[in-house]
Amino acid sequence: MKQFLTGILAMFLGIAVASAQAPATAPVKKEAKAKTEHAKAKTEQAKTEAKSAKTEAKSDAKAAKTEAKAAKTEAKTTATTTGEHLKKDGTPDKRYKDNATAAPAKAAGPLKKNGTPDMRYKANNPNAGKKKS
Repeated sequence: MKQFLTGILAMFLGIAVASAQAPATAPVKKEAKAKTEHAKAKTEQAKTEAKSAKTEAKSDAKAAKTEAKAAKTEAKTTATTTGEHLKKDGTPDKRYKDNATAAPAKAAGPLKKNGTPDMRYKANNPNAGKKKS
């Protein structure tokens, strides 16, 4: 009896798998074809608009780059004429004596033995008085 039920179950499972794999074909209507053609025309129009916007954006980007380059070269010439040694990001280059001797900001409150500000005091802690989230 078990073999019989197992065979029937296997047969139903095979039929279910076969019917699930078969593609459902429906007749194509003329309206559906017209809709797809209309949709294709819309997508083509959108593509052409996107291309024109992209080329416009590229030209704007090129103009911005040239302006940035001009400003950068101007900044370099002013930095070299004043004798300042700056990195690319504009911060002072610490490899030079005139920039290395810049004194760091001194803490307003008490210091620890190693010279760093003691964060237990309100004067040294920028987060003092703020609520923790």
